[in-house]
Amino acid sequence: MNPANNPEGKPVSFFGKYIFPPLYGAVVYFTIRLLLDTVTGMKFWRRHWQLQITEFGATVLYSYMFVWLFRRLLRWFDRRWPVNDISTRRIMRELGYLFLLNLIFQNLFLTTMAAVTDDGLQWYDLADINTIPLLYSLICYGIVRSQTFLQAYIAERVQLQKITTDHLETELKFLKAQYHPHFLFNALNTIYFQMDEDIAAAKKSVEKFSELLRYQLYDQQQTVPVCQEIHYLQNFVQLQQTRSSEKLQLSLQLDKMLQEQKVYPLLFLPLVENAFKYVGGSYRLCIKAALQENNIVFQVINDTPTDLAALPARLTDKKAKGIGLENLQRRLALLYPGRHQLLTQKKDNTFIAELTLQYQ
Repeated sequence: MNPANNPEGKPVSFFGKYIFPPLYGAVVYFTIRLLLDTVTGMKFWRRHWQLQITEFGATVLYSYMFVWLFRRLLRWFDRRWPVNDISTRRIMRELGYLFLLNLIFQNLFLTTMAAVTDDGLQWYDLADINTIPLLYSLICYGIVRSQTFLQAYIAERVQLQKITTDHLETELKFLKAQYHPHFLFNALNTIYFQMDEDIAAAKKSVEKFSELLRYQLYDQQQTVPVCQEIHYLQNFVQLQQTRSSEKLQLSLQLDKMLQEQKVYPLLFLPLVENAFKYVGGSYRLCIKAALQENNIVFQVINDTPTDLAALPARLTDKKAKGIGLENLQRRLALLYPGRHQLLTQKKDNTFIAELTLQYQ
């Protein structure tokens, strides 16, 4: 069994192997003697020193053997059950075996010793001998097992957190990667049509496209200053304008206070991309970004085709599936749990999308 999954299987320390057993035996011995002296009126320290040494030596020998078997018992249970299995059934079985172990060793060593010393074996001898060591062994069991189970619980939680984190990171990478083919298709389609009409403009579009692609490929840190994200969007807008209708009435309203506030990258892009894809009607498109206290508010408003039947389902149906808005909602849930709000609404012939982020 892996030692990480079996705390009881790790090597016993010097203290635990050589110092603790005689200490345990001494505590058991002196507690029993004090209780017996309380009942009988004897004073054990006035007894003959040879008798004291004999009794104490037998108790220490008992404690070494008992502690060794106690550890073996716990390891045996750890091999049969996972350490993180803290069930009532397991604990009751361990306590039952511990009781039997105490019953056998207490009577084998301590009862025999009491029968041949002083005035022989009395009822109160049996009561103390079968009660005191059991109580101390239960205390030891509670301390050892609470530490073992706590370590197992912490290790399990850490492993679970690692698995969850790895899963979320994998999902985020997948979601982020989905933007790349979508973006590549749109940009290459734009350049394709420019090649037939204006080579110089196509070259500029390629330069702009390479700058955008560089940002997606190399700027993959956890968060970026919002000014970098805005600069990226400005380049994206310029590239999109080259393929948009001449009717397009574009308005950019970007708050100059948005500078070094940290945000996760490529969260605004789906809203802008969606607006360019579905703008129609009067072809008005407004992109706003503002700083409001601890929040960044990003809003995109675009006219939609007057023919409602021409509207794609994703603009009106929240359950519709697609790369754009659904992908964005999932990324926001992973990156900004409880710290974001995404609102979309269709009002007359206008579609409004507003994203509020609590920046770091």
